[in-house]
Amino acid sequence: MKSVCAPMVLLLSMLLVSSNSYAQDVLPVPEGPYLGQKPPGLIPEVFAPGIISTEGWEYGVVFTPDMNEIYYIRENAVTKDQEFVVFQNKNNKWHEKVISPRVGQPFISPDGKTLHLGKRYMVRTDTGWSEKKSLGSPFEDIPIMRLTASSTGTYVFDEIGSEEGDGVIRYSRLVDGKREAPKPFGKEINTGKYNVHPFIAPDESYLIWDGQRDSAVRNADLFISFRQVDGSWGEAIKMGDTINTERGESAAVVTPDGKYLFFNRNMGSDNYENVDIFWVDAQIIETLRPK
Repeated sequence: MKSVCAPMVLLLSMLLVSSNSYAQDVLPVPEGPYLGQKPPGLIPEVFAPGIISTEGWEYGVVFTPDMNEIYYIRENAVTKDQEFVVFQNKNNKWHEKVISPRVGQPFISPDGKTLHLGKRYMVRTDTGWSEKKSLGSPFEDIPIMRLTASSTGTYVFDEIGSEEGDGVIRYSRLVDGKREAPKPFGKEINTGKYNVHPFIAPDESYLIWDGQRDSAVRNADLFISFRQVDGSWGEAIKMGDTINTERGESAAVVTPDGKYLFFNRNMGSDNYENVDIFWVDAQIIETLRPK
């Protein structure tokens, strides 16, 4: 009897260890920036295949300003629960750690001091990130999915909306040190359906988001609007056939060093069981800027 039970006990122990969300290991990945990946050109490529982008669901890569920490959300391959993950570069070796179950859609402020998680946030301390805090009213009353921030503290954020796709992208500026009430962007941004996952450039010179326009079938595309000389926003520009495909693209962000545009692409079915992270040279943004 012992000869039968012992292997089963050992197997169970191995499974428990492997599914422990808080384990941390040195991964057998190349050393260097961006997990040692070869930089892409103007054609998007899968980021870190087999390391970050897998056959499962991954979402929303963001970097700290020093480029030594990479945060994102993924589906645990064993439990199928969504979890919040960080890769940290220490002594030129990348370490993986699951921080917690999913707590929101991450975005790190340009100064690296705040980790935004929708209507919650953490602040950087001497020992790491603080406990989660609330942005308070009126943000607490809005079903925010993703909130991004500019270098001057302007918040740009979405809302979950309804199944009919009536979500609105809003902004809130810091004026004389005080946070103004959120305001919706105009028709240049809030036209069509499912306008979500905004990214505001640190200098507020452009805004990227995903939505659905001129399509009878729900399929997210990435759009960009450039700030005009008079401070208004230009008409939405669809970000081209190399970025947008029939698969659906979303959740764009530009790295703090300004070199690369990261975004999600659905590689599975309409159930989004396989969503990968793609990256492309950020020069593609300049190719879209009106002359």
